[in-house]
Amino acid sequence: MKLSEAELKKETVPENNTDKEDLHAAFIGNPNCGKTTLFNAYTGAKLKVANWPGVTVEKKEGAFKYHDDEFKLVDLPGIYSLTSYSMEEKLSRKYILDDEVDVIVDVVDASTLERNLYLTLQLLELGKPVVVALNMMDIVQERGMEIDLHRMPEMLGVPVIPVSARKKSGLDVLIHAIAHHSKSNRTTVMEHHHPSKSKHEHNHHKEWAMVYSDDIEDKIDLVAQRVEEVYPEYHNLRWAAIKLLEHDNEVMSELDKVDISDIVPKSLENEITRQKYDFIEEIMNECMVNRENKAQQTAKIDAVLTHRIWGVPIFLGIIAAVFMLTFSVGGILGGVLGNMLDAFSGIVVSTMTSIGVNDMVISLIADGIISGVGGILTFLPNIFILFLALAFLEDSGYMARVAYVMDSIMGKLGLSGKAFIPMLLGFGCTVPAIMASRTLENQKDRLKTILVTPFMSCSARMPVYVLFSGMFFGKYASLAAFSMYVLGMLTAILIAKIMTVIEKKSSHESASLLIELPEYKTPNARSIAIYVWEKVKDYLTKAGTTIFVASVIVWVMLNFGIHGPVMDMSNSFGAMLGRLFVPMLSTAGLGYWQIAVALISGIAAKEVVVSSMSVLYGIGNISSAEGMAEAAGTLALAGFGALNAYSMMVFCLLYVPCAASIATIRSETKSLKWTVFAVLFQLGLAWLVSTLIYTIGGLFI
Repeated sequence: MKLSEAELKKETVPENNTDKEDLHAAFIGNPNCGKTTLFNAYTGAKLKVANWPGVTVEKKEGAFKYHDDEFKLVDLPGIYSLTSYSMEEKLSRKYILDDEVDVIVDVVDASTLERNLYLTLQLLELGKPVVVALNMMDIVQERGMEIDLHRMPEMLGVPVIPVSARKKSGLDVLIHAIAHHSKSNRTTVMEHHHPSKSKHEHNHHKEWAMVYSDDIEDKIDLVAQRVEEVYPEYHNLRWAAIKLLEHDNEVMSELDKVDISDIVPKSLENEITRQKYDFIEEIMNECMVNRENKAQQTAKIDAVLTHRIWGVPIFLGIIAAVFMLTFSVGGILGGVLGNMLDAFSGIVVSTMTSIGVNDMVISLIADGIISGVGGILTFLPNIFILFLALAFLEDSGYMARVAYVMDSIMGKLGLSGKAFIPMLLGFGCTVPAIMASRTLENQKDRLKTILVTPFMSCSARMPVYVLFSGMFFGKYASLAAFSMYVLGMLTAILIAKIMTVIEKKSSHESASLLIELPEYKTPNARSIAIYVWEKVKDYLTKAGTTIFVASVIVWVMLNFGIHGPVMDMSNSFGAMLGRLFVPMLSTAGLGYWQIAVALISGIAAKEVVVSSMSVLYGIGNISSAEGMAEAAGTLALAGFGALNAYSMMVFCLLYVPCAASIATIRSETKSLKWTVFAVLFQLGLAWLVSTLIYTIGGLFI
């Protein structure tokens, strides 16, 4: 039976439904195994899906109904094992141990089965109902491999369901297995074909998939017995005993009254891990057919893209190509959209004039709202192309390689290689990028990463770069904008290094990056469409809310003064506020009250800098060729040239992040003091760097 679209879409479960409880299923697995795609397929959610780790950094919940069963599904952050180090690993482990979970859905990437099974064996040791969702079976078939779906359940003792989350195949069988397996942790008698010479008093082969050597099994029984004596209400005795043998810090702290020093004086983690991988190899030999036919294409591509010398230049070249495409194609489409907005503005003004609308109201709508919001909307094609390119790179698996290539560089800076993952996310939006710093184990690394991540050029800065580079750099506009992305990365790296030196922390103390490099794959059209649409929708929403309100506020500040409405903006409240900052900004070539007002308004959202420029200079379509030429001419008369424009872009790159980012920094650090420091530091750095560029540049121009 096939799940219909209606059955698969998310349904709200009435709160007063007391006749039947939800069946609570938790999706867990290695990073990049397809958990979120599978979760989206069932719940109808549109969570971000990408072909690299670090996407899900907190649990996501959804609900839907299948026949008479009501399901509560939870998408957990990706982890490699139940030995937790980072915040997302601790979250997943804590949640999976919760007694509220009825079924654990272990999402396994069938194309990288061997490395995924380690977590599977750990989950089976919990003694809870487990269903294995064997995802990405389509990739396995493409490589000419097969998985024995009769033998694997025999060896693991739980249902093993083949699915393809991307193609939505096998979903009905999987949800059926989840529903019927929720009250049981065993479906078949496990059959292991390896010869058993065990003299252990219990035949654990009938109870557990993973059975260790007699020596370790004896110790597990002894430790489990002591745990039960001291904590008679404790569940998961076997799992707890194994973690105590491994000297797991969290379990040892939780069960601190259990003394096992006479049983296991030192950690047996290495030996337990070795025996697990021995069993995994046995599973692979018995269940994976044609292993030798695995494609070598990924390895060949990685030999080039992750080269220790050429990896970084290739990454920069790819990003440069993306911006060339963004400027060339986006500029053409933006011009068409700009002309449409010009025509719309003309119709609105003529209509209001003909019906006798007050001139002040006409000015508010035409010069404030349409110019401000419309000026931002004309950059929509550029934003669309940028996110389309980034989505393609992410879904293909390339972005994970960038983090891998940067690992050695980050290590020399005293940061974990994981720190570059939030920085990469910063190309999209600073808010989720800051949140992604949760993946870092070390608190000092987290704070440093949060401090430097806003220096990565988010999409909101793109309109600023397009506007000023387009006005003053002509055919080199894309190169000028691209330099902002490079400068942002270099600034982040330099600041991280300086902070490390101040801390006197040697680079070898930082944790190395442990990251799974996914197989390259053809980007999924649906995943890309969801990702791009969500970003475009956010952009449009911001244009209709934050930028709309900011444009109105800027218009009011520029059209009213102490004595009411003003004809000359230089007498307005906005001019008065801007002049307060002129002395400070003048050293950076930005000593114009109009520029000061635009920068202040940009704290609400960086796109507002562009909409404010449109309102400040009374240019209806400032992003069009005619609008840019008019704005450039007006600025040139005031002595504002190419060097000033470049200094302006640098200042926008480095100064205070948007209000939403500031709020996120406060939330993630839980420190008002650190948040204030971050804001003041970024503002001071922006002033210092733009001043240096303007001063040094002035010596040559």
